[in-house]
Amino acid sequence: MTDSPLRILLVEDNELNRALVRAIVTRAADPAVRGAQLLEAHNLTQARAVLAIEEVDAVLLDVQLPDGSGLSLLDDFAGRADVRRPAIIAVTGGVMPEQRAAAFAAGCDAILQKPFVAAELVRVLNDSITSRSTG
Repeated sequence: MTDSPLRILLVEDNELNRALVRAIVTRAADPAVRGAQLLEAHNLTQARAVLAIEEVDAVLLDVQLPDGSGLSLLDDFAGRADVRRPAIIAVTGGVMPEQRAAAFAAGCDAILQKPFVAAELVRVLNDSITSRSTG
Protein backbone atom coordinates (compact mmCIF):
# COMPACT_ATOMS: atom_id res chain seq x y z
CA MET A 1 0.00 0.00 0.00
CA THR A 2 1.15 3.53 -0.63
CA ASP A 3 1.40 6.52 1.71
CA SER A 4 -1.60 8.19 0.08
CA PRO A 5 -5.02 7.50 1.61
CA LEU A 6 -6.87 4.43 0.39
CA ARG A 7 -9.66 5.09 -2.06
CA ILE A 8 -12.55 2.68 -1.71
CA LEU A 9 -15.63 2.49 -3.92
CA LEU A 10 -18.66 1.13 -2.08
CA VAL A 11 -21.29 -0.22 -4.48
CA GLU A 12 -24.37 -0.86 -2.33
CA ASP A 13 -28.04 -0.06 -2.89
CA ASN A 14 -29.07 -0.29 0.78
CA GLU A 15 -28.59 2.97 2.71
CA LEU A 16 -28.25 1.20 6.08
CA ASN A 17 -25.44 -0.96 4.71
CA ARG A 18 -23.73 2.12 3.24
CA ALA A 19 -24.03 3.90 6.59
CA LEU A 20 -22.51 0.88 8.37
CA VAL A 21 -19.50 0.81 6.05
CA ARG A 22 -19.10 4.59 6.39
CA ALA A 23 -19.06 4.26 10.18
CA ILE A 24 -16.56 1.38 10.09
CA VAL A 25 -14.20 3.25 7.77
CA THR A 26 -14.48 6.44 9.84
CA ARG A 27 -13.81 4.68 13.14
CA ALA A 28 -11.44 1.88 12.08
CA ALA A 29 -8.57 1.20 14.45
CA ASP A 30 -6.31 0.58 11.46
CA PRO A 31 -5.05 4.02 10.35
CA ALA A 32 -4.81 2.98 6.69
CA VAL A 33 -8.52 2.21 6.58
CA ARG A 34 -9.59 4.99 8.96
CA GLY A 35 -8.11 7.60 6.63
CA ALA A 36 -9.66 6.13 3.50
CA GLN A 37 -11.64 8.16 1.02
CA LEU A 38 -14.97 6.40 0.54
CA LEU A 39 -16.75 6.89 -2.78
CA GLU A 40 -20.29 5.56 -3.07
CA ALA A 41 -22.48 4.18 -5.84
CA HIS A 42 -26.01 2.85 -5.40
CA ASN A 43 -26.02 0.65 -8.51
CA LEU A 44 -23.90 -0.64 -11.41
CA THR A 45 -24.57 2.40 -13.57
CA GLN A 46 -23.25 4.76 -10.90
CA ALA A 47 -20.31 2.45 -10.16
CA ARG A 48 -19.28 2.45 -13.82
CA ALA A 49 -19.56 6.25 -13.93
CA VAL A 50 -17.31 6.59 -10.86
CA LEU A 51 -14.75 4.10 -12.20
CA ALA A 52 -14.64 5.94 -15.54
CA ILE A 53 -13.19 9.02 -13.83
CA GLU A 54 -11.71 7.80 -10.53
CA GLU A 55 -8.94 5.35 -9.67
CA VAL A 56 -9.65 3.33 -6.53
CA ASP A 57 -7.69 0.81 -4.49
CA ALA A 58 -10.66 -1.39 -3.65
CA VAL A 59 -14.29 -1.96 -4.55
CA LEU A 60 -16.74 -3.27 -1.96
CA LEU A 61 -19.30 -4.74 -4.33
CA ASP A 62 -22.81 -5.81 -3.36
CA VAL A 63 -23.61 -8.86 -5.47
CA GLN A 64 -27.35 -8.16 -5.80
CA LEU A 65 -28.00 -4.68 -7.18
CA PRO A 66 -31.19 -3.22 -8.65
CA ASP A 67 -29.73 -3.03 -12.16
CA GLY A 68 -28.00 -6.43 -12.24
CA SER A 69 -25.41 -8.67 -10.67
CA GLY A 70 -22.54 -6.78 -9.09
CA LEU A 71 -20.23 -9.45 -10.46
CA SER A 72 -20.83 -8.12 -13.98
CA LEU A 73 -18.70 -5.11 -13.01
CA LEU A 74 -15.64 -7.35 -13.16
CA ASP A 75 -16.21 -7.82 -16.91
CA ASP A 76 -15.31 -4.13 -17.30
CA PHE A 77 -11.71 -4.90 -16.30
CA ALA A 78 -11.26 -7.99 -18.47
CA GLY A 79 -8.49 -7.57 -21.03
CA ARG A 80 -7.88 -3.91 -20.15
CA ALA A 81 -4.17 -3.40 -19.68
CA ASP A 82 -4.76 0.38 -19.65
CA VAL A 83 -6.69 0.23 -16.37
CA ARG A 84 -5.25 -0.67 -12.97
CA ARG A 85 -7.66 -3.18 -11.50
CA PRO A 86 -8.55 -2.54 -7.87
CA ALA A 87 -9.07 -5.24 -5.27
CA ILE A 88 -12.66 -6.43 -5.65
CA ILE A 89 -14.48 -7.66 -2.56
CA ALA A 90 -17.90 -9.21 -3.13
CA VAL A 91 -20.32 -8.42 -0.32
CA THR A 92 -23.30 -10.74 -0.13
CA GLY A 93 -25.95 -12.04 2.21
CA GLY A 94 -25.85 -15.54 0.80
CA VAL A 95 -22.65 -17.46 0.42
CA MET A 96 -23.51 -20.92 -0.83
CA PRO A 97 -20.56 -22.88 -2.26
CA GLU A 98 -21.72 -22.21 -5.83
CA GLN A 99 -22.01 -18.47 -5.10
CA ARG A 100 -18.47 -18.40 -3.69
CA ALA A 101 -17.21 -20.27 -6.74
CA ALA A 102 -19.01 -17.86 -9.09
CA ALA A 103 -17.58 -14.81 -7.29
CA PHE A 104 -14.01 -16.12 -7.40
CA ALA A 105 -14.43 -17.29 -11.02
CA ALA A 106 -15.58 -13.77 -11.93
CA GLY A 107 -12.34 -12.42 -10.46
CA CYS A 108 -13.20 -11.32 -6.92
CA ASP A 109 -10.26 -11.13 -4.54
CA ALA A 110 -12.40 -11.86 -1.48
CA ILE A 111 -15.95 -12.42 -0.31
CA LEU A 112 -17.45 -10.75 2.72
CA GLN A 113 -20.68 -12.23 4.05
CA LYS A 114 -23.39 -9.97 5.46
CA PRO A 115 -23.76 -9.34 8.30
CA PHE A 116 -20.11 -8.66 9.05
CA VAL A 117 -18.26 -7.04 11.93
CA ALA A 118 -15.93 -4.06 11.65
CA ALA A 119 -12.74 -6.02 12.25
CA GLU A 120 -13.63 -8.47 9.49
CA LEU A 121 -14.22 -5.69 6.96
CA VAL A 122 -10.92 -4.00 7.86
CA ARG A 123 -9.01 -7.31 7.66
CA VAL A 124 -10.50 -8.25 4.29
CA LEU A 125 -9.79 -4.77 2.88
CA ASN A 126 -6.17 -4.84 4.06
CA ASP A 127 -5.55 -8.42 2.90
CA SER A 128 -7.11 -7.84 -0.53
CA ILE A 129 -5.34 -4.55 -1.20
CA THR A 130 -1.99 -5.88 0.01
CA SER A 131 -2.38 -9.05 -2.05
CA ARG A 132 -3.29 -7.09 -5.20
CA SER A 133 -0.41 -4.61 -4.78
CA THR A 134 2.20 -7.33 -4.20
CA GLY A 135 0.78 -9.96 -6.53
